[in-house]
Amino acid sequence: MSMPARTGTAHVVTTTRKYKDRVYHTHLLRRSYREGGMVKNETLGNLSHLPDALIDIIRRSLQGETFVPLAKAFEIERSRAHGQVQAVSMAMQRLGFASLIASKPCRERDLVLAMIASRIVAPQTKLATTRWWHTTTLAEDFAVSDANEDDLYAAMDWLLQRQATIEKKLAKRHLSAGGLVLYDLSSSYFEGTTCPLAKRGYNRDGKHGMLQVNYGLLTDARGCPVAVSVHEGNTADSTTFLPEVQRLRTSFGVERMVMVGDRGMISQKAIQEMRDSDGIGWITALKGVSIRPLIEQGQLQLGLFDERNLLELSSPDYPGERLVACRNPQLAKLRAHKREALLCATENKLEAIKVRVAGGRLAGQDAIGVCVGKVVNQYKVAKHFELLIDETSFSFTRKADSIAAEAALDGLYIIRTSLPAAEMTGADCVRNYKSLANVERAFRSLKTIDLKVRPIHHRLADRVRAHIFLCMLAYYVEWHMREAWRELMFADTDQQAKATRDPVAPATRSETALAKVSQHILDDGTPVHSFSTLMADLATLVRNTCRTPLAAADAPSFDILTTPSAKQQRAMKLLEQITV
Repeated sequence: MSMPARTGTAHVVTTTRKYKDRVYHTHLLRRSYREGGMVKNETLGNLSHLPDALIDIIRRSLQGETFVPLAKAFEIERSRAHGQVQAVSMAMQRLGFASLIASKPCRERDLVLAMIASRIVAPQTKLATTRWWHTTTLAEDFAVSDANEDDLYAAMDWLLQRQATIEKKLAKRHLSAGGLVLYDLSSSYFEGTTCPLAKRGYNRDGKHGMLQVNYGLLTDARGCPVAVSVHEGNTADSTTFLPEVQRLRTSFGVERMVMVGDRGMISQKAIQEMRDSDGIGWITALKGVSIRPLIEQGQLQLGLFDERNLLELSSPDYPGERLVACRNPQLAKLRAHKREALLCATENKLEAIKVRVAGGRLAGQDAIGVCVGKVVNQYKVAKHFELLIDETSFSFTRKADSIAAEAALDGLYIIRTSLPAAEMTGADCVRNYKSLANVERAFRSLKTIDLKVRPIHHRLADRVRAHIFLCMLAYYVEWHMREAWRELMFADTDQQAKATRDPVAPATRSETALAKVSQHILDDGTPVHSFSTLMADLATLVRNTCRTPLAAADAPSFDILTTPSAKQQRAMKLLEQITV
């Protein structure tokens, strides 16, 4: 009589036993079958000698899972840069940026947030932005995949209507009663001629003859932007100052403040109006033409700088004010060297003219005068030369007295402030005036380094205002990212030490910062980054959209993210520490 075929289902059975404080696992390959109405099990083999991973594969295969070679498991349909978008998005979340722009979600808010992020990652025209952001995860993550150029313009118009509200929120965050407020003015040139704001004025971009627009930036003492105002391109710096002071009081509710502006910004008229208003102090500096009378009248004795580089004085010409005089020896040497170079260059060219006149190749008082004028005007040292010109001769000599009088002011500057000594020491007055460099750094980032506010292509005045405000908001995010990433960049991490350093001497870096600058590597041996190179490094983190070739045609795709490096992980971790 033949035995029935045993055709039951195979499976893996694992048993566990404990012997002398050790646990033993036994893995058996078994088959279950029915015989005579009863279920029986047949052991086909002992798998215990195999690796656990292989046993698991056998178990899952017997349970019905299908295994294919890794190369055929999935294919990448699309890859998009993600890391830099993730970094900006994380910073914006930490800053509560969505609620800052508008308390309730809306289409316009999404578009504005996307434009701000795009301005940080890859500043371009609005049309180029709508084409570029699909190459990254930005369009998807900010829910603007279907947006076009017209949508962005409409969102800019919406943003401009909210500017006052947003700036008021920023002022509440960063401007405290009695705290420092920095203000400075810059400009950016235009491409085009039709915008009513575009005027010819003092050009800071080296684009002489081109139309431009001016914009003033208000920041806290650290350089964190709070508000921006836009003016016609021929607007004088000083005329924009008082309206900003008034805006701080009426719109932002800051009743007590200390305004810090350079010598061309805070005019005598502005000082008089601030003097007549309670709660407003100021820190500025005297122009060179105002320093000389103090020396001539004996109120400032230069011999005192032999023993120290900072001293305070008072003058009846500045009632109720303190004057903090500083002498920077290194700056004095630099200016003396530059002046001597200009004088020598001028003398060389004047000597060439003198030879031409003596040789009869140049004659006539007018003709000689034109040639001489071009030279002395080129190097801006005409006041230091005695020039003798007639029809057939030319000679020149240096004015020793004029040069000596100018040299006496080398490295000398005077801080002017309304603050009493009990409120702020002379050294702190100097430090706080020098903090205007923070605003200058903001302008550099806005214009050239990262955000590229210029050239401005917009035709409508309000679009220009919205564009500049958008760039300011982008810089606000970038400023916080830079602060968070100090340890990874060339920036000095020892910020508290500034308060103990000589305020007159040129700024110095900590030993850690000097090591980074000289070696270009961090303590862990990895490269030191700039903001742009760190963003580029993060851009190598990619989101891959994948699908399984063997799956059904309607099977959904799935995303796989690149594994971040240790440096990339650290960068993201630092952004998580951003607070406001």
